[in-house]
Amino acid sequence: MREWFCDAALADPHKGGRFYAWWNSGFYASGEYLSVAPDKKVVFSWNGRGEPAPTQVQVSIAEKKGGAVVTVSHSGVGSGKPWAKTIKEIGEGWEQSLENLQSTLEAGEDLRISLRPMLGITLGDFNTEVAKKLGVPVTEGIRLDGTLEGMGARAAGLQKDDVIVGMAGKKITGFPSLASALQGRRAGDRVAVKFYRGKKLETVTMELSRRPLPPIPATAAELSEAVRKMYAELDVELEKCLEGVTEAEASFKPAPDEWSAKDVVCHLLAGERDGHGFVAETIMGVMRYYDGFGENVEARHKALMAVFPTYRALLDEYKRAEAETVALLAAIPREVVARKSSWWQLCYNTLQPPIHTQGHFEQIRAAIAAARK
Repeated sequence: MREWFCDAALADPHKGGRFYAWWNSGFYASGEYLSVAPDKKVVFSWNGRGEPAPTQVQVSIAEKKGGAVVTVSHSGVGSGKPWAKTIKEIGEGWEQSLENLQSTLEAGEDLRISLRPMLGITLGDFNTEVAKKLGVPVTEGIRLDGTLEGMGARAAGLQKDDVIVGMAGKKITGFPSLASALQGRRAGDRVAVKFYRGKKLETVTMELSRRPLPPIPATAAELSEAVRKMYAELDVELEKCLEGVTEAEASFKPAPDEWSAKDVVCHLLAGERDGHGFVAETIMGVMRYYDGFGENVEARHKALMAVFPTYRALLDEYKRAEAETVALLAAIPREVVARKSSWWQLCYNTLQPPIHTQGHFEQIRAAIAAARK
């Protein structure tokens, strides 16, 4: 359900079982399965957030010319002014969802991703402590760690440490609200962006950029090889960043709350290991939901540094973790590759341009330069 319909889901599809779907816009619907006939029909009650009254959904499936016709009937809907908004949203919601169901089943492609525009930003941690340091008078929003060349955010004048608090007329408190603000938007649309630069609240108009999509490999071996080549190029760049660096330089923090080059390598290692879990969960048919970006757990970094006490030991372990990723991707079973929607999601996430990693390379260079100064 999460691969085509919603952003989080719970389903126990038998008579009397639970139904729950949630979207990052904040809307959710819950209910109970009233009837389940495998491959033919499913009926469940629908209690949507903010809707005037409970309704009922019936989904019927009929074979036709080697394919299937899926018919959705949403009944029990009232009339008049209280129902006007709900009727519109129900119609549009099922229309878009069924279009995406067809896409994910036939090609694997999630239209919610492929048709969603990009801002061209990289995100950094944002909390009370960071807000105080930046002089920003809010503690909710999205802090930019940088902007990307040729994308809308940089063209609009946004820069590192700006904190976005509004977009397209919607309040931005974190990543889910940002995704919600972009729903229904396409590349080329222009939206108003409110942000703090220090204490000053500013507004700019940004043109949303087109999202680059990586080509989807046909086999696990092809995906593994593409990732191996990407890692090989990144490792060359990383080695250049650390060429001739002493342990003292690698351990130097430009400020008490900033990372050393060694801290950054530790972070990359932790992230690579997290990636193994993501691949394993995809193989099992479990799709993660992120209601924010992964936190940097200090205890985890301390544990890694206790076991790998030098930057070179951390770097060598990071490369071993990359090699494990490559081997894991090559070992993905054929039945997972045949599950087109899961395979598309896995390839899309694995073959993203390495913007995050390269951004950390800049962080390493800056930390070493500060140490040498």
